[in-house]
Amino acid sequence: MIDTSKIRIVQDFPTKGIKFFDITTVMNDAEMFQNVFNELLELAKAAKPDVIVALESRGYFFGPAVALALNIPFVPIRKAGKLPYKTYQETYHLEYGDASIEIHIDAMKEGQRVLVFDDILATGGTAAAAAKLVRHFNPSYLAVHFLMDLTQFNGRDKIAADEIKSLIQELFYQTK
Repeated sequence: MIDTSKIRIVQDFPTKGIKFFDITTVMNDAEMFQNVFNELLELAKAAKPDVIVALESRGYFFGPAVALALNIPFVPIRKAGKLPYKTYQETYHLEYGDASIEIHIDAMKEGQRVLVFDDILATGGTAAAAAKLVRHFNPSYLAVHFLMDLTQFNGRDKIAADEIKSLIQELFYQTK
């Protein structure tokens, strides 16, 4: 069981009016970190991925480790300008501005089962952009998993994927 009280909420970060969910506090508790990893690994196993994709930067907290545990490749999606080779790029809107992410054009093979991982789903812009990037490779199946889904933002509605799952569905965003 995941103790959501371990997730620190930082007011007005990165800009005024934003409530930032800091999951580093989960990782500071070794037992909780292990529990979260184990649960994410079980979700991933059920998706039967051929490759794990994770988003910079907090998706990297779990994505590469899940890929290693499943003995499958890991593919990073990074902020624009951070990958050294030719890329596909998607721009999306955040609660506090616009951003772009990229993936190498040779990161995956066509027809693979792909699992995209990120930490928190809020408005869905980042995950929707990641799904669009992965679609360049014509996956046979696309799953998108999160540690937490802030359900009141309906971010799931923006993501074109075969499967969307999260360990925690939180409705307490407005109350803390």
